[in-house]
Amino acid sequence: MLHIMSTTVEPASDRSADEVNEEIRALWRRSGGTLSGEQREKYQLLVLEWAAAAPQSATAA
Repeated sequence: MLHIMSTTVEPASDRSADEVNEEIRALWRRSGGTLSGEQREKYQLLVLEWAAAAPQSATAA
């Protein structure tokens, strides 16, 4: 089965970066440090959501 990840970052919700980060941390705690395939997919989506919600640096050029 081929999985294609989107390269566009679209926020999945109106959650703050801190809220998404807490969900990422909870996922890792529940997994015991090793993510299953399904958990890995969830993690990837959460990281994209976190990146979209995180404040952008004013010094980035």
